This record gives sequence, structure tokens and C-alpha cells, in this order.
Amino acid sequence: MGYWSINSLIIFALCALLAGVLIPQILLIAYRRNLFDEVDERKIHKGLVPRLGGIAFVPVIIVSIAVLLEGNMKLGFSAFGDALSDCFLPLLSAFIALELLYLVGLADDLIGIKYRAKFVVQLICAIFLIGGGVWFSTLGGALGIEEVSPWFGYPFTVVVLVFLINAINLIDGIDGLASGLSSIACMIYGISFMFLGEYALAIVSFATLGVLVPFYYYNVFGDVTKHRKIFMGDTGSLTIGLILGVLGTLLYVHPSTELIGVHPSIIAFSPLIVPCFDVIRVYMLRIRQHRSPFLPDKSHIHHKLLAAGMKPRMAMVTIVSVSALFTLVNFFLAAYLNVNINIIVILDVVVWTGANCWLSSTIKRRQAEGKAA
Repeated sequence: MGYWSINSLIIFALCALLAGVLIPQILLIAYRRNLFDEVDERKIHKGLVPRLGGIAFVPVIIVSIAVLLEGNMKLGFSAFGDALSDCFLPLLSAFIALELLYLVGLADDLIGIKYRAKFVVQLICAIFLIGGGVWFSTLGGALGIEEVSPWFGYPFTVVVLVFLINAINLIDGIDGLASGLSSIACMIYGISFMFLGEYALAIVSFATLGVLVPFYYYNVFGDVTKHRKIFMGDTGSLTIGLILGVLGTLLYVHPSTELIGVHPSIIAFSPLIVPCFDVIRVYMLRIRQHRSPFLPDKSHIHHKLLAAGMKPRMAMVTIVSVSALFTLVNFFLAAYLNVNINIIVILDVVVWTGANCWLSSTIKRRQAEGKAA
């Protein structure tokens, strides 16, 4: 474990260093070439801000893992190479899918792409991943179902992966939100894979966390007037969503029946509750209002918190804290009260629905008071 802890720290530091060096260069190019995020009625930021931060993510992760592998081999340590070979096909398919989605995201950030084209590429990426062995061969006890056949598992995996990619993309509405939620998930996944002995997947988790930390700094604390602020754009949100989808799926279907007293499936879905539940609620709302579920609006959870009177940064901190709280409570329920996954999901849905109803009533009351004044 000591060997892998050191490698995890190295990959995190290496990714953080490289991303910290690369992001200022991306900022410099963006300002010289006038590559900015367009301001419209849905955006809350002011000033010209580049949306190309995600360009740094995939190259930094891949280069850092390659450097770490070479360093281990040069020093005579073969364990890292063995760990990579143990999950070679899943990681190979993940890197292929990442490259495809990276190019689509980059094109969308630079010139714009219709959501139908992005959707098709996401389907192709999901098919590549299934070919590499990343698919739901079990539901982990959800609805009382354990093992499932490929006839169900393959299409179910496509739906879940595409859903997760878009969930991270759609939650990226205020500074630090998508990166904050993703960082929590990467940290939890990294620690979980370490305890499960899936060290290569732990390295990928900590590498992703490493690129998110410097981006979070520039995104949240960057000064627009000093040309130090940046957004991740679709290049970042789509690829991070794919990485979380791959890691979450592999953790969910892990053959271990217990992870520190908790089934891996519970740890896999808990950090993603907020973006997933929010997208489901927003899609249902748009369909009920006879609008396309794919067209943007201001009905996401961060928009509701802003409408309730919160400042953007406080809204971000609140949502990220709620995500961490969901994970901790679910862990406690499973580990110490032996609550199964079905009851936990029901409780999560009840709490989420209740919180949203309370928030909606708060917004209506605030709007009524504003009109009365």
C-alpha cells in the first residue's frame, strides 16, 4: 500500500503541476485570439472569460500516467505496469473514447456543434467502452437484481454513460461547481480503488483530481480583469463526465461484496447523486412543460439557489457540501445500519425531492414579496 500511496501522490502532484503550467498558457492564447465564452441571458458571469480550460485535462492525464509508468520501469518497479495490464482493455477503450470526446468538445468550444452530433459521438464512445469490458454486468442488488445478461447490460450501460456525461456537462453552470463535484467523486473513487486493490484505476482517479485542482483555482479565484479566469467548457465537462462514468461503472460492478463494510455500488453512485438527480428533475420539468429536454434554460439546482437569493459562490459551496453529505450519510447507513441499496436510493430521492420543493416555495415567496414591494 505504501508503494501505491507514493505513486498516487506523485501522479496527483504531476498532474496538478502540468495543468498549473498549461492553463496560464491557454489563457494567454485565448486572450490573444479573442476566444471567449459568449455572454447571454443564462450566463451569470461578467466580462470576457475563455472557456478552454478543459483543453488541459486529457493530455495532462495521459502524459502524466505515461511519465509515471516510465519512471517506475526505469527504477525497476514493475508493479505499476502489471496493474495497467490487468485492466488494459477497459483503460484502452476509455482513452479511445476520451480522445473522441475531447475532439468533439474542443470543436464545440471553438465553433459550436449541434447537440445531436455530440449525442451521436457519445453513443460511439459508450460502444467503445462496452467493447473494452466497461458495462453493467450486475445491478448490485438494485431492485433485487444481481447479475444481468448482456442483452440488458449493454443498452443499460449506453444509457447510463451518456446520461452521466451530460449530467456533468449540464451542472457546469457556476464557478467551481462541476469541478468541485467531480473532485469529490475522484477522491472517493481513488480511495475506494486503493482499498479494493485496483491500483491502476486509483491512479487514474488521482490523476483526474490533479488536473481539477489547479483548474478550480483559476475558475473560482481567477480575476477577470487580470486575465486569470477560465471556464472548462465542453472539452472539460464532457471528458470529465466520461472519466467519472467509466470509474463509477467499474466500481459499481466490482466483484468485491464489501468495501470497508459497504457494497461498492453504494460508493459508486453516491458522489454523483447531485448532478444525476438534478438532470432527471430538469428533464422531467421540461417534458411536463412541453419543451425539449435538451434545450438549455435556468431550471438547474444552481439557478434555483441563485433565485432564492444566494450568491454564486455560496450556491457552489452549498451544492458541493450537499454532495459530500449525501455520500457520508449513505456510507453511514450502509456500514453501520446495514441499510440496503434500494432503501438508500429511496431515502435519497425523498430528501432531494423535499429539498427542491422547499426551495421552490422559498423562491415563490421571495418573488411574491418582491412584487408586493
